[in-house]
Formats: sequence, C-alpha cells, structure tokens
Amino acid sequence: MGRSWQTFKVEGDELLKRVKEIVREGNARRVVVKQGSRTVMEFPVTVGVVGALAAPVLAAVGAVATLLSECTIEVERESEAPPKTARRRAARRPRPKTR
Repeated sequence: MGRSWQTFKVEGDELLKRVKEIVREGNARRVVVKQGSRTVMEFPVTVGVVGALAAPVLAAVGAVATLLSECTIEVERESEAPPKTARRRAARRPRPKTR
C-alpha cells in the first residue's frame, strides 16, 4: 500500500464540515490545515477514531475555523493496493450416484 496526498481549498466556515467528512471516510492517515504556506494545525487520523476520541480534535478544528478566512486542507491517504488477479476455479459438481 502506498500513500497519496489530496488538497482542498475551503473557506473558514467550511473547514469543520470538511474535516468531519474526511475523518468519516476512514482512509485518511493525517490531516494538515494551512493558511498560505504556514501550517496552522496538523493531526494524525487513526483507523479507530470515532465519537469521543474525535471530539477534542474537532473542537480544536472548529476554534481554528473561526480565525481563518481561507485555508487549505491537505490529507494524506492510504491508497489501496491494486486488486490481485485471481484465477477462478471451476466449481466441482458432485457426480450422480450410479448403481
């Protein structure tokens, strides 16, 4: 599995909504919030982040969103491995019983 980066430009009021979507998707490894070239916030997203575990991070993102007018979200994603080609085996049917 490799890793890839995805970038989104958002307004401050869209920031929290977009970060929640990214966390829900589940294939993100790290989220970086930037204003211009300056990193404002960076946090890892673990596979099991749900509910109460995500709440402090999302609260911080909400607080940062009130201060920013325009920002960039960079998301490091786990890219899926290409599917393996599997050979199909012919289904074996039982032979009819003969007497």
